[in-house]
Amino acid sequence: MADRTAPNCHLRLEWVYGYRGHQCRNNLYYTAAKEIVYFVAGVGVVYNTREHKQKFYLGHNDDIISLALHPERVLVATGQVGKEPYICVWDSYTVQTVSILKDVHSHGIACLAFDLEGQCLVSVGLDSKNTICVWDWRRGKVLAAAPGHTDRIFDISWDLYQPSKLVSCGVKHIKFWSLCGNALTPKRGVFGKTGDLQTILCLACAKDEVTYSGALNGDIYVWKGINLMKTVQGAHGSGIFSMNVCEEGFATGGRDGCVRLWDLNFKPITLIDLRETDQGYKGLSVRSVCWRGDHILVGTQDSEIFEVVVHDRTKPFLIMQGHCEGELWALAVHPTKPLAMTGSDDRSVRIWSLIDHALIARCNMEEPIRCAAVSTDGIHLALGMKDGSFTVLRVRDMTEVVHIKDRKEAIHELKYSPDGAHLAVGSNDNSVDIYGVVQRYKKVGECSGSTSFITHMDWSTDSKYLQINDGSGRRLFYRMPSGKEVTNREELKLVQWASWTCVLGPEVNGISPKYSDINDINSVDANFNNQVLVTADDYGLVKLLRYPCIKKGAKFKKYLGHSAHITNARWSHDYQWVITIGGADHSVFQWKFVPERKSKEAVHIAPQETLADSNSEESDSDQSDVPEMDSEIEQETQHTYRRQVYKEDLPQLKEQCKEKHRATAMKKKERAPGSGVKLHFIHGYRGYDCRSNLFYTQTGEIVYHVAAIGVVYNRQQNTQRFYMGHDDDILCLAIHPLKDFVATGQVGRDSSIHIWDTESLKPMSVLRGFHQLGVCALDFSADGKRLASVGLDDNHTIVLWDWRKGEKLSTMRGSKDKIFVVKMNPYLPDKLITAGVKHMKFWHKAGGGLIGRKGNMGKTETMMCAVYGWSEEMVFSGTCTGDICIWRDMFLMKTVKAHDGPVFSVHALEKGFVTGGKDGIVALWDDTFERCLKTYAIKRAVLAPGSKGLLLEDNPSIRAISLGHGHILVGTKNGEILEVDKSGPITLLVQGHMEGEVWGLATHPHLPLCATVSDDKTLRIWDLSPSHCMLAVRKLRKGGRCCCFSPDGKALAVGLNDGSFLIVNADTLEDLVSFHHRKDIISDIRFSPGSGKYLAVASGDTFVDIYNVMSSKRVGVCKGCLNYVTHLDWDKRGKLLQVNTGGKEQFFFEAPRGKKQTIPATEVEKINWSTWTCVLGTSVEGIWPLINEVTEVTAACLSSDKKVLATGDDLGYVKLFRYPVRGKYAKFKRYVAHSTLVTNVRWTHDDGLLVTVGGGDTCLMIWAHEPEGHREIRQCDSEESDVESEDDGGYDSDVTRENEINYTIKALSTNMRPMTGLKPHLQLKEPSVDERQGVVRPPVSRALPQPEKLQTNNVGKKKRPIEDLVLELVFGYRGNDCRNNVHYLNDGADIIYHTASVGIVLNLTTSCQSFYAEHSDDILCLTINQHPKFPNVVATGQVGDTGDMSATSPSIHVWDAMTKQTLSVLRCFHSGGVCSVSFSATGKLLLSVGLDPEHTVTIWKWQEGAKVATRVGHTQRIFVAEFRPDSDTHFVSVGLKHVRFWTLAGRALLCKKGVLSSIEDARMQTMLSVAFGANNLTFTGTISGDVCVWKEHILVRIVAKAHTGPVFTMYTTLRDGLIVTGGKERPSKEGGALKLWDQELKRCRAFRLETGQVIDCVRSVCRGKGKILVGTRNAEIIEVGEKNAACNILVNGHMDGPIWGLGAHPSRDVFLSAAEDGTVRLWDIPEKKMLNKVNLGHPARTISYSPEGDMVAIGMKNGEFIILLVASLKIWGKKRDRRSPIQDIRFSPNSRYLAVGSTESAVDFYDLTLGPQLNRINSCRDIPSFVMQMDFSADSTYVQISTGAYKRLVYEVPSGKPVTEQPHIDRITWATWTSVLGDEVIGIWSRNTDKADVTCACVSHSGLNIATGDDFGMVKLFDFPCPEKFGKHKRFLGHSAHLTNVRFTTGDRFVVSAGGDDRSVFVWRCVHAAH
Repeated sequence: MADRTAPNCHLRLEWVYGYRGHQCRNNLYYTAAKEIVYFVAGVGVVYNTREHKQKFYLGHNDDIISLALHPERVLVATGQVGKEPYICVWDSYTVQTVSILKDVHSHGIACLAFDLEGQCLVSVGLDSKNTICVWDWRRGKVLAAAPGHTDRIFDISWDLYQPSKLVSCGVKHIKFWSLCGNALTPKRGVFGKTGDLQTILCLACAKDEVTYSGALNGDIYVWKGINLMKTVQGAHGSGIFSMNVCEEGFATGGRDGCVRLWDLNFKPITLIDLRETDQGYKGLSVRSVCWRGDHILVGTQDSEIFEVVVHDRTKPFLIMQGHCEGELWALAVHPTKPLAMTGSDDRSVRIWSLIDHALIARCNMEEPIRCAAVSTDGIHLALGMKDGSFTVLRVRDMTEVVHIKDRKEAIHELKYSPDGAHLAVGSNDNSVDIYGVVQRYKKVGECSGSTSFITHMDWSTDSKYLQINDGSGRRLFYRMPSGKEVTNREELKLVQWASWTCVLGPEVNGISPKYSDINDINSVDANFNNQVLVTADDYGLVKLLRYPCIKKGAKFKKYLGHSAHITNARWSHDYQWVITIGGADHSVFQWKFVPERKSKEAVHIAPQETLADSNSEESDSDQSDVPEMDSEIEQETQHTYRRQVYKEDLPQLKEQCKEKHRATAMKKKERAPGSGVKLHFIHGYRGYDCRSNLFYTQTGEIVYHVAAIGVVYNRQQNTQRFYMGHDDDILCLAIHPLKDFVATGQVGRDSSIHIWDTESLKPMSVLRGFHQLGVCALDFSADGKRLASVGLDDNHTIVLWDWRKGEKLSTMRGSKDKIFVVKMNPYLPDKLITAGVKHMKFWHKAGGGLIGRKGNMGKTETMMCAVYGWSEEMVFSGTCTGDICIWRDMFLMKTVKAHDGPVFSVHALEKGFVTGGKDGIVALWDDTFERCLKTYAIKRAVLAPGSKGLLLEDNPSIRAISLGHGHILVGTKNGEILEVDKSGPITLLVQGHMEGEVWGLATHPHLPLCATVSDDKTLRIWDLSPSHCMLAVRKLRKGGRCCCFSPDGKALAVGLNDGSFLIVNADTLEDLVSFHHRKDIISDIRFSPGSGKYLAVASGDTFVDIYNVMSSKRVGVCKGCLNYVTHLDWDKRGKLLQVNTGGKEQFFFEAPRGKKQTIPATEVEKINWSTWTCVLGTSVEGIWPLINEVTEVTAACLSSDKKVLATGDDLGYVKLFRYPVRGKYAKFKRYVAHSTLVTNVRWTHDDGLLVTVGGGDTCLMIWAHEPEGHREIRQCDSEESDVESEDDGGYDSDVTRENEINYTIKALSTNMRPMTGLKPHLQLKEPSVDERQGVVRPPVSRALPQPEKLQTNNVGKKKRPIEDLVLELVFGYRGNDCRNNVHYLNDGADIIYHTASVGIVLNLTTSCQSFYAEHSDDILCLTINQHPKFPNVVATGQVGDTGDMSATSPSIHVWDAMTKQTLSVLRCFHSGGVCSVSFSATGKLLLSVGLDPEHTVTIWKWQEGAKVATRVGHTQRIFVAEFRPDSDTHFVSVGLKHVRFWTLAGRALLCKKGVLSSIEDARMQTMLSVAFGANNLTFTGTISGDVCVWKEHILVRIVAKAHTGPVFTMYTTLRDGLIVTGGKERPSKEGGALKLWDQELKRCRAFRLETGQVIDCVRSVCRGKGKILVGTRNAEIIEVGEKNAACNILVNGHMDGPIWGLGAHPSRDVFLSAAEDGTVRLWDIPEKKMLNKVNLGHPARTISYSPEGDMVAIGMKNGEFIILLVASLKIWGKKRDRRSPIQDIRFSPNSRYLAVGSTESAVDFYDLTLGPQLNRINSCRDIPSFVMQMDFSADSTYVQISTGAYKRLVYEVPSGKPVTEQPHIDRITWATWTSVLGDEVIGIWSRNTDKADVTCACVSHSGLNIATGDDFGMVKLFDFPCPEKFGKHKRFLGHSAHLTNVRFTTGDRFVVSAGGDDRSVFVWRCVHAAH
């Protein structure tokens, strides 16, 4: 029998020929040790030129394509391609991994760059968004990530002179990035007129914001800031691929084969043209340069590396060569010399010396070469070509012997016969030709018969036979040299083969995997001497197997290095080396063969070798000598813990069921019951599939787990305390070295790990987000700071955590097979081990990854436990065969037999070890496992009298051992926890059922006892009194599902799974009687009440049998059920049976005969039932949950007083309902403790306890019943019901608007007006008359000069254009849909608020405003940091698009209110926007809430820009979330029918719903605001005007009607605790919308706001020194004095928008605005305030001053217009001739006419000289659409109109006749120009206005500029006229979407712009050009 193990010899990579120049750039550098670092295929190479040695980095598993050198030049970062590519940072000296960065990029990593300090690394991915990612590479942590560009990025670099700035370049772009917080924000480089927009290939940064970049056309582009400053033309002849910066200057290399050196100012120093040198050739292309002192390294496209010495630059040294791009297939080795020959698709054949590691000859052929062979005497070299020809060369001088072309298809294989006489040539024409060598290669034979192309051939040693393989997988034999096929296989039996390179045949069966027929092996070669075979395959693996290998799936060692397919592998002539060649990576690898060694030396392998060797993984075929797998382990390995439904799925399922619930929601619901239960004691310990999960705590209590509960057991008092933070099975438990904290891991879709305190039972940290399905192993580090965990996913992922911070430090796939244990090295916290099924691995942390090596043992056994010994390299592991393996580092030193059967637990002591095994023995060992000091057998005989139960069997399998307090603590597979005294006696402390579901449960009729029966084939009696022990146990022959005590408690009936049942004596458990009448499970069994005369037995066969107990006879059978019976109940008289079935049917039968009865539902309730355990019927209708498709109610039980119904369901919930439970979806109290399904629930006889059993978790849980009056509120109180009450406290229009608002993203906004037609810049221009007639006018016409386009009035003599606009004033405040957004700063000297996208700081003494304008879109929320360490720090959150981290993502800016300096930008995933922000007590954390559908809640460390935690907040809108003012971990969120109390634990957010049940009839209302008081009090303001007062999360009081309307805002004063509330209220004598309260919200003082409004609606309050600041819904900000209640209005604004009308006064710096809110307001710019406002009672649309400024005309939305006298504000006249909105209104310059333009497509003229009755004198008709803007000509005789169809029309005044002649129109001089249409302004329309429009425009009084506003909210300034498309302009941001109007004020001093969405007016100061 051939040896089935892998060979003992191995390969070591010795040399790699080549350099990757194709498709890669900037990948060649000098290290600090003056070695050269580069890469080939998947290998990083460090080449020492002086000693001509190479070192290899083998940490990648696919092609490397990018490389960066750390500034200290020792560390290297490399990035690879692949589906999940990663980056390795490694040490070029030791070639060991330092860090692995993964899990961000896909496809590949295109560029890498370190920053100046070397702390950060930036990477660019090859995904569709070309993601850019910045890493803290040592920790493997992402600092920031953003989409890079839509097209490829070629280079990226840090600006070495400015921190946090980067530059990237690529296809037709260059971008300048700044890193702030977690946001990478790009600015595109502006090419302008200086250079063409083109692809930039490489770049380098210099000082003073200068960047040099190399372009595709060979120019150098020089950038200053983001602008192209100049170009250096023709620096290279074509593309510049590489640019390298060093102390002396810059080096560039290009496609033209030149390298140029430049000094630091980019002046040329010298040029080296490599094409002209000795080694040069035409077409040489430089891909990489590195300049260091006087040496320059150059890497070329064709895989060469040159080294140039600067002073001798004409003679470069060629230090590395390889094949050029193209597949490499041909390989041959010389028969007598250490030479290898390769030939490639690059048409070259090359000869390499294996001793000197150098290329010694090369010759170029005409055709691509596909195979090669050397004749036996070494004289001839034959090459097979791709075109079907072959050539023979003389090896000596590479001269041609012959060239023969007999075939059309490629030659894929050729070989010389061993006697040298013949050459066999195999082609893709499916045949082999035989040529005679001596006859000058005359064809002497042909082998046909193959149906496919020829792939491999071998000659026999006597040269008489040839065997071939073809592409169809056939193996054929031919007689030589004739080529006749051999069909009789007998004659081949004795043939010896000269070589074996075939992939088919019995000798090489083992090369293919066990169950696969796929042949992906390209090449094999046998080494007959050493009996090994080398194979090369499509996956880049070189494998070493034994030869011959007969059985499929042989064991191998495997070696990585080649990236993709390896095309060929050959042994050298003396078997010293293996040569392999890569197809796509066209590289040649030379491996040293290391024959079998003595095992002694194995320990001293050089580090380099172990690396190569560590890659040799065992294959996974069955080893013949593997012992049988132990049944227990087998079971455990197969356990997947998958669930149909996880608890995490419930919220979504509930959402889907919402509709069903709506229908029933209107009915009034029963309240939840008044009484509750509290978990009291659990019988059970999870030993059957978990190990090492039992420990002593610091205080000597015992901690373990069962079901979903962490249990802390006090053995002195026999009591338990519970950690109930998990919601599904806990699978593992680890204890902190200080024994005060415990970590537990659970099952779950996204399973979590909780670290909790065993004293307080509070979670310290919760770790989520990495493990799927479950967590199966945990371990703390020796310092207790780190935690290692292993998941149950397919790869058994290992994660290393900093658990307090909740941060993942590193992660890696662990193993395909199950891992049972993870242990951290107590001496070196970066090392750990994992052990499991056929698996023992030694890991060390490398940045964000872990590097693992398999333990070195012949065959890997399954390990069950492991522990570190007395030094860092000693490890002891227990196997499934009972051995202890002793390891040093990764080498197995020896094994010791310790137990019979598996060793499940091992524990290290100070001086020795203790082990426990399946044999039930605990063994103590000395510290070397030399001898066993003592053994303890776990037997009933030694059980001490104080035990709390009975041992079920002797020597139970031991699963956990722990030592402490002079005892050994032992946990068994049978669910027992025992304490072994060192002297021998054993005390049983806790026990439960063994593995198997527990269903049967019965409580005793008058004693505190209960009985359980389980699938583990036992019946047990438990004492429920304080002794909590198991009183009796009996083994059954079958498992059981039900049991019941007789009414006198003396007998106990038990139903078994095989259809039989027995009645036993309740005390002794001895049989009284038994029956077997059924085949299926007995599912329920019941004695009739009273004397217990009858026994009803229900079975899965759908029958209920009735027995007479006294006579032991069956007296009746109840027939008629259609499904198996699930529940039974008797009535009080013992006459009637109620039956439930699995088909949800309810039946009634009469006893004793079993006659079926039909009873109407109304009668059922009147019947007096003895017990109620059924789950169907109208009286329990409400117990079925909303999501009953996925969950069943399995059990129910009614208390004796018939008030409370307890239920259990298959999601593990125990619920209490108020009985009777009528109406669907009743309210309940819910308790989580069981993990999966609750099989049964029972009350004790006096209702004092509730007893429940769990199916899968085998637990018996005892709950104390706490009656109604007993109201201690504890943390483990139940959760409220699923169904929220429908009424939410009322309706309020403001709340509804705020909830339903959809914020538009500016960049995506669409047009505001309903326009039709083609946009101006898309319309084709009509040719003028002259053009039509072909008249060419002389350039200087003799005609009169064209008149001015515009009358330039009231501007001084010299006209100056306007250069810039500066924001001076903003009139407006966002109060109508935002809240809590007005604050005092600097002790009340300044206030801060926001509108549109600007944050405004207003100084109250000077009224000056200053602005923060970095937001790209509307601000929605604002908060200030109240911690003294962060004075004036403000956070603002904005609207955004999807959360993809790009520039349009929502973001939060943290900034300094005084300097307006941005401190941090946090890009977030809150798609839609950020609606609330709040700082924590220390000011270091920031909380944000999103508008996304999940209303995500996120906590940030804002200074670092790091996200600490994030979680789904609520299904409906959250309005506000605020930190408690004294906390960094507690906050409260309020919203639609929602208040939640949150805790931050590590990185996890835990939340509790507010509990209302403590107050009679309290309803969950919509909560709008929150404030805080001492002692954990929280106040929330509601929509109905009440304020709820909460203690922790329990409602304790309601302050009824604190306001008459919704309480929108509350403010907690930190210095004195007083609380300010603001609401919606009518002002009255008593109250107002603003109130100041004491700390408890008991007394208050109301303030009236003198605003003159009917209803005041306060949206924001803040309290300073003696003053209260109020922001209202009507956009006012008011300061109220606390003493005198005086109101001072600080800010005014329009309350509703849009503001459509703007009118600038003809001579003063005042202007009017008219808006949708029905007001016209007069604003004074110098005074910075509102002078007056007029309420019109109707929304206004347009407004205009008369030329003298004495009258004002206002157009209304209802078609009316009004003329006011300015002096008196009296109405001079009004008229309504139209029924639709007036869009524009204008006085003619001579003040005679008034033009009124409306939506009815008409302009009406009125003659004002006829007096105020305003009769229409004429109108313009035939206007194609509504009127937008109008302008009069300077002489008042024409009017121009812009319309909604993008047409501009001109009419005569006052006749209303259209003017159509273009020349005529061109001569008109206009008084004003506000039109957005016309040839003169075509340039104001931009390219990206496909959905949106330019909405308004205004030409300056000087006639030189035009200002425009558009739907994107931008104000733009152009020159006027602007006739060229896409004119140059400056843009000014600040407004929200949709600008409605823009005007110049008199003298062009200011531009005023009016906002649509933001209801704000911006005033911009004009900066004029200098004279």
